[in-house]
Amino acid sequence: MKTKNIKADRLLNLPPYFFSEFDRKRDAVKAKGVDLIDMSIGDPDILPSAELKRAFIKALDNPKMHRYPPYKGTHSFCNAIASWYASKGITINPQSEVWSLIGSKEGLVHLIIAMVNPGEVVLLQNPCFPCYRSAVILAGGIPVDMPITAENNYLPDLKAIKPAIARQTKLMLINYPHNPTAATAPKEFYEDLVRFAKKYNISICQDAAYHEIYYNEPPVSFLSIKGAMDVGIEINSFSKTLNIAGWRIGWAAGNSRIIEALGLLKTNIDSGAFMAIQHAVAEVMVKDINQSGREIKKTRDIYRRRRDLMVKGLREIGFKPNVPEATFYIWLPLPQKWKSSLEFSEYLLTNSYIHLTPGIGFGKYGEGYIRISLTSPEAVINKLIERLKKIPRAHLIG
Repeated sequence: MKTKNIKADRLLNLPPYFFSEFDRKRDAVKAKGVDLIDMSIGDPDILPSAELKRAFIKALDNPKMHRYPPYKGTHSFCNAIASWYASKGITINPQSEVWSLIGSKEGLVHLIIAMVNPGEVVLLQNPCFPCYRSAVILAGGIPVDMPITAENNYLPDLKAIKPAIARQTKLMLINYPHNPTAATAPKEFYEDLVRFAKKYNISICQDAAYHEIYYNEPPVSFLSIKGAMDVGIEINSFSKTLNIAGWRIGWAAGNSRIIEALGLLKTNIDSGAFMAIQHAVAEVMVKDINQSGREIKKTRDIYRRRRDLMVKGLREIGFKPNVPEATFYIWLPLPQKWKSSLEFSEYLLTNSYIHLTPGIGFGKYGEGYIRISLTSPEAVINKLIERLKKIPRAHLIG
């Protein structure tokens, strides 16, 4: 008798997850017992604030916190999200325009599954976070790339999207501040985007997970643009803002019909985020709003010092790094000697025990770059720079 395939067809259609294979190579090197420098993943190493930990511990002592949470989020959590937007001049209804998430990655995937029918087009930036494409394929949708390059300031060229494609498009995913390029988007781009979305009846989802990690001017919120609430939502996360990636807590906010669709799926799939976490982040979020973002500013200052240290060291070696205005990533152009980001990354891994992320892992238009994460202490950054300096310049830069 023929053995049935264990995997559903929808999984067979998924591309291999690039980073899992590259991480296996990292683990093989690490198993040799070497001193591996891993600056590949955006996994914050900064500890949560003492205030946040106290609020969480206090919440754990409340018996009510250990029961099933409200699907959409607790009253205090949704109100805290609305208050955060209000502090930025954006009006959000906590009852109908907010939904709690078990992290932004989960929310993005669930949103795509909730909205996209088989055969419908989803417009994606390229390069982009790989889970976007995987979720579109799982939903049976058709991912269509919008190239973003240094030449267009890492912004999609909306005029280059063919009308025939635009008319078939259900959803467009954008991400600013952007992973992996660290680019930000100006107000004018968002205004054009709202007009484009209304013209072709396209919904917009802005992945704003890095919105609070910036170094000079605060990034523009998509929802601050006139008409944005008519066409889209933002998905955000506390992972980077409060340094609690493992707590898995985020939110979606914006257009009530899109929030309703996301909520309908989520009520059938999960039971909401742990109430003690919702309570703790809501309490600290409201306090930080009243203190003009004092705690979040401390995190920004740490990443600013790391950014400046990394950029200075890379320049001394002969690299030409892009200096990010937001996120905790350096988007580093490959030296001319190297044509493949994967080959360059593997060279550093096997010869210098440095693990960085090849740009090709984010899509075709990520080729030619390496992403360096700043989620390691300054001592590790110094060690990385010193290790790079020991590589003969002819092998490294050419």
